[in-house]
Amino acid sequence: MESTSTQALKEWAVAIQALEEGKTIMLLRKGGIREENNRFQITSDSVLLYPTYEHQQPNLLKPAYAHQVTPVESGWHPETVKISSFAKITNIFQITEQKTLNALLPYHIWNEEFTTTRLKWKPKQPLYILFLRTYKLPSTSTIPYQPEYRGCRSWINLNQPISLAEIKPVIDDNTYNKQVTQISQIINTETNNNSQIP
Repeated sequence: MESTSTQALKEWAVAIQALEEGKTIMLLRKGGIREENNRFQITSDSVLLYPTYEHQQPNLLKPAYAHQVTPVESGWHPETVKISSFAKITNIFQITEQKTLNALLPYHIWNEEFTTTRLKWKPKQPLYILFLRTYKLPSTSTIPYQPEYRGCRSWINLNQPISLAEIKPVIDDNTYNKQVTQISQIINTETNNNSQIP
């Protein structure tokens, strides 16, 4: 593993908090409107987690998470960004059926309205399920917000490297592997998709 990183994955702050607390290992992605080639792609399997706030909506989250979100105005961004975790993307699935997403509802933070809406957006493109092995940084790095970080895209390069020294996994290997196996079996039961490791 590299000693530092500048590569980051943008995600709702409430989702990153759930990953950091070991409440989920899953993210659901279809990519932002400014993605390269107009579709979601994995550009790195090891990334810092960059919290975003602009598009968070309480009505798209399960009740246990909805109260954690305070909506902000379109275009709002913090003056500084707190980076407190790093993740390895260990597995990727492509989902095209609502029934599969329904079976996965117990394993992530979003509600059925969110999954239905995301699946129907760009209907010819699949919804990507990412499994993340999340690690906490020993201390939070506070970095200045930069204009180049804005926009509806998944991947950014930070202007300054962040140390990965002494990172610690949020959950132990055995617990993580059990969750991967359990969720993968559900997906494979519902679909014929095969997991891909980037």
